[in-house]
This record gives sequence, C-alpha cells and structure tokens, in this order.
Amino acid sequence: PSAEGRAGGDPSPWTARGVFESMQVAAEFALGRGLAGLTVAVQGTGNVGADLCRRLADAGADLVIADPSPARRDRLKAVLGARVADVSEIAAVDADIFAPCALGGALDRESVGVMKAKLVCGAANNQLATPDVAALLLERGIAYAPDYVVNAGGIINVSAEYLGEDESDVEARVAAIAPRVGALLERAAREGRSPALVADEMAEEVIASAQREAA
Repeated sequence: PSAEGRAGGDPSPWTARGVFESMQVAAEFALGRGLAGLTVAVQGTGNVGADLCRRLADAGADLVIADPSPARRDRLKAVLGARVADVSEIAAVDADIFAPCALGGALDRESVGVMKAKLVCGAANNQLATPDVAALLLERGIAYAPDYVVNAGGIINVSAEYLGEDESDVEARVAAIAPRVGALLERAAREGRSPALVADEMAEEVIASAQREAA
C-alpha cells in the first residue's frame, strides 16, 4: 500500500487507464468514432484486462472476452454481460478492436491473417511474435497502437514509487500517454509506415536527447 498522496500500490489500474485512454484516441483516429457501440475483443481478463473491460463497458462498448481461466472469465461475463470466445478464437471474432491483454506473441501471421478488427490496442507486452508482423498489420489496413507505448502506466507508477514521487506525478505522466499515441499514429500514417517502427524511432529520439543533455 502507498502512503497517502504518494505513488505506489497496485500498478494495474494505471496500466488499464493508459490502455483505455489510448484506445479512445486510436479508435477516433483509425475508426472515426468513439468507443460507444464498438465491439472490443479482449484476450485475457486478469487484473489489467478486467479493469480495462470495466472501463470499456462504462464507455458503452460491447465486449467479447477470452481467458484460460473459465471462472475468472465467467465472473466478468456475469457482471458486464460480455460474450465469451475460446482463447484460440478470440483474435478472429467479429470485432472492431482487438485488445491483447495476456501473454506476448498474440500477433503472428496466422492471427493477423484472420483478424476482422481494424485496430489493435492492448496491455500485453511483446505483442508482435516477430518483427515482420508489423508490416502485415499495415498491409491489411489494421491500425496498431504499440504495446510499450500504451501500457506504460504501470511502470510509470512503479518507477515513481521507487523514486519517492507523488501520485500527482503519476497522474500527469499517465495522462500524457494517449496524446503520445495519437501523435505516433498520425506520424505513421503521414509517412506510410508501421506505428511499431515509428514508436521505436520516437523512443530512440527521446533516449538520444536525454544522453545529449547528460553529456
């Protein structure tokens, strides 16, 4: 538990918040509308995935969920009225958005090849099974919000706790995630390149700038 006003505690709500707000921005960019009435397929209903599902339901989205734990999945279904899909089929369901929130490698040539969603935005780390999948997403016209950009909320909270910062510092940094995603997607579209490549370049630019300042 964190002291009052200080950073710390469970980082998963911060992760879910960053993913949710990023998805709002990405849906406006890629689909031209807000989340209300859209169908989101969520793979994984653990701490972050379940929190994300609740936020999506509150925003008026329809949910299709999958999880290897039937009990955990069905508890969420009972509360949110979500439809259920098998873990092996969740990437291919009829949905507007696919949200990988489980193990890495969810995006491979097979899953992307059958994907109906036009936007991928989720909390899982290392979503691209191999780097070439980024090009396949671009080829198929599927917008991709890079994982380490949208899911940064949790590690922002953890680092702030380690550094002894306030919760307000976490709040400000997490609030900056979604605008960063919007800028990233706009740059990728303008340049006709995968957001995965653009995200790496943007990260490298930030690191290089910090190194110059420290020199």
